[in-house]
Amino acid sequence: MHASQARSAGLGLALGSAFAFGGSGVAAKPLIEAGLDPLHVVWLRVAGAALVMLPVAWRHRHLVRERPVLLAGFGLFAVAGVQAFYFASLSRIPVGVALLIEYLAPALVLGWVRFVQRRPVTRAAAAGVVLAVGGLACVVEVWAGLGFDAIGLLLALGAACCQVGYFVLSDQGAGHGDTADTDPPHPVGVIAYGLLVGTVVLTVVARPWGMDWSVLGGSADMGGHGVPAWLLLGWIVLLATVLAYVTGVVSVRLLSPQVAGVVACLEAVIATVLAWVLLGEHLSAPQLVGGGVVLIGAFIAQSSAPRPPSGPVASGPGATAAVAAPAHATAVGSELSRPQPPS
Repeated sequence: MHASQARSAGLGLALGSAFAFGGSGVAAKPLIEAGLDPLHVVWLRVAGAALVMLPVAWRHRHLVRERPVLLAGFGLFAVAGVQAFYFASLSRIPVGVALLIEYLAPALVLGWVRFVQRRPVTRAAAAGVVLAVGGLACVVEVWAGLGFDAIGLLLALGAACCQVGYFVLSDQGAGHGDTADTDPPHPVGVIAYGLLVGTVVLTVVARPWGMDWSVLGGSADMGGHGVPAWLLLGWIVLLATVLAYVTGVVSVRLLSPQVAGVVACLEAVIATVLAWVLLGEHLSAPQLVGGGVVLIGAFIAQSSAPRPPSGPVASGPGATAAVAAPAHATAVGSELSRPQPPS
């Protein structure tokens, strides 16, 4: 495949991944409002996707021996943690607001790089972080004493922190052991095992045996229209999880983490528009302006982030935004493809 063809294909896959991920909250919220606990919706999503990806996990079973820390970190933070916090926040705040809060992850990663690892960051990246935080203040309407449920905002922030936790863990536990002679772990294989680990963790936490399974046989309200609950669940599992993760990691292989991360910024726009059209979640003009500032700040932070030799954390702002809401697979690609020359 020629470079131009690969780039076009990568951009198409990155856009597809952003659309697929952007619809997860819109499909999940009606199920939560129909009576399912947010953790039960998360468990259904992750367990269903793990079941679909089981043949892939079997094919890459050597990863259990070769990369146990990476698999555990991805499953615990990028799958179980982010999904649980994000879906729990949806029961209290609008989809678009929850997703925009997750875009604080690039700022948090840059903070880790600058103040904990004491690596330099560019002024443009720092300016992007300041813009993102300022825009977020508009989104949550700080002048009104926070226009949304404080617990919901904290849950969304927890999702962003879980993303950062995954990058820190992968940098210290999996990144430094790679050499030029070591083949990078297959990203789709890591996703498959991450979903399996996430299912185990969420089974203990969510206790699905207490779920009201009858909800899945009924319908859920989506913007005043009844939609079969099983159809929404299929949307979440097949489109917003399996398809979204796979297209995301493949797009990173064809593009670069930075470019794919910039495209993934569209996810917040997509989620907000879908929530507006399908769920009737209208945002005010200042909130829309603030959301735009958040995305601009994330774009600048990602595009200007330094890339020191040690790997994924320092290049994380580009990848982290791609992993945002919830822990998207583009970030996995930046870690798993790292032994290749940087793009």
